[in-house]
Amino acid sequence: MENKNMVIFGVRPVIEALEADKKLERIFVKRGSDSPVMQRLCALASERGVDVTFVPVEKLDRMVRSNHQGVVALMAMIEYASLDAVIENAAADSLVVVLDGVTDVRNFGAIARSVECAAGDAVIVSAKNGAPVNSESIKSSAGALNILPVCRVGSVRNALRQLKDNGYKIVAATEKSSTPLWSGDLKGRVAIVMGNEEKGISKESLKLCDQQLAIPLQGEISSLNVSVAAGILIFEVLRQRGL
Repeated sequence: MENKNMVIFGVRPVIEALEADKKLERIFVKRGSDSPVMQRLCALASERGVDVTFVPVEKLDRMVRSNHQGVVALMAMIEYASLDAVIENAAADSLVVVLDGVTDVRNFGAIARSVECAAGDAVIVSAKNGAPVNSESIKSSAGALNILPVCRVGSVRNALRQLKDNGYKIVAATEKSSTPLWSGDLKGRVAIVMGNEEKGISKESLKLCDQQLAIPLQGEISSLNVSVAAGILIFEVLRQRGL
């Protein structure tokens, strides 16, 4: 169960929170709800860039024990950063990490920790299918999520296009590549893309990548944990910069 202090429930309270532009992490709605007021709630959430997930009523019952009226919202635990602002303030050697469908909060937190330790500029996550910023991800980040700018975007593909338009090299970390990471060009502005724990980087995102790099493995297991792989790529960037 989520921390009760971070939960808003009931149709009217959630609509009021959206109208007041309160920072919400995610909204859970009872599956099958399609009343006019619920449609209005979902439309407001879409306008605010807040993901709405339809779930069985049993999940909502586990989250709160009061009358939730078929809707529960989780308050955001951090203030999200604007991707526009991150790019505007970026230096010539800016480093960001884009998470394309990373859903495990511990992986998310560990990656954010590596980005912060490397003095990276931001981690970019999907509002729809990314791990949330909650107490567990913050703990796994050793507090980095309270320091590091986190950009929550509606479309990872659009975010990659925006980064490309602003001089970033888009680098995919994928075991399917035959190019080892040390052969890549990781100088200048770099955006490292890390994919979903099971499916990897989406085909749409891969098409936008300038380089696809792999970490050569010598053992029988064919892949690394995504947070471990991200750490290796992040610090390869620093190595190539002579840091």
